[in-house]
Amino acid sequence: MAPKVYEGHLQASGLKFAVLVSRFNSFVTERLLDGALDALRRSGAREEDIEIVRVPGSWEMPVAVQAVLRQKRHHAVLCLGCVIRGETPHFDYVAGEAVKGIGQLSIQYGVPVSFGVLTTNTLEQAIDRAGAKSGNKGADAAMAAIEMANLLAQIQNP
Repeated sequence: MAPKVYEGHLQASGLKFAVLVSRFNSFVTERLLDGALDALRRSGAREEDIEIVRVPGSWEMPVAVQAVLRQKRHHAVLCLGCVIRGETPHFDYVAGEAVKGIGQLSIQYGVPVSFGVLTTNTLEQAIDRAGAKSGNKGADAAMAAIEMANLLAQIQNP
C-alpha cells in the first residue's frame, strides 16, 4: 500500500484572501500587488473574496496581519512590501522584525501568511523582482498562499 501524500494545488476558487501591501516604495509594491492580484484571479479567486489592506511600511505589517487573522475570515494572507538596503542598519531591523513577526503570527493562527516582502540591496534589484527580469514576486507569493491554503485544508480534513 502506498503512503498517503498531501500536496497543495493552485485552485483559488472558494478561498478568501487578505493582501497587505506597503505604501513605502509604492513604485515597487504596486507592481507586486498587480502580480499578486493577477495570479489570484487566474487561479479562480473572485474579486469579492480578496481584501486589500494598505499599511505604511513593512514594519507595520505584523500588527496589521494580527488584526486580519483575528477576524478568522481568510484562508490565506499575503504580505507585499519592499525594503531596500541603505547606508545604516535600519534595513536589518525593519526586514528582520517584519519576517519574525509575520512568521510567528502564521504559526500562532495556523493560517498561511505568504511573505512577498522584497529585501534588496538596490532599487534595480527590487524592480527586477517586481515584474522585470526576475518575474513578479507578488505573483509568487500569491501562488504560495493558494497552494498552502489548499494543503492545510487537506491535512486538516483528510
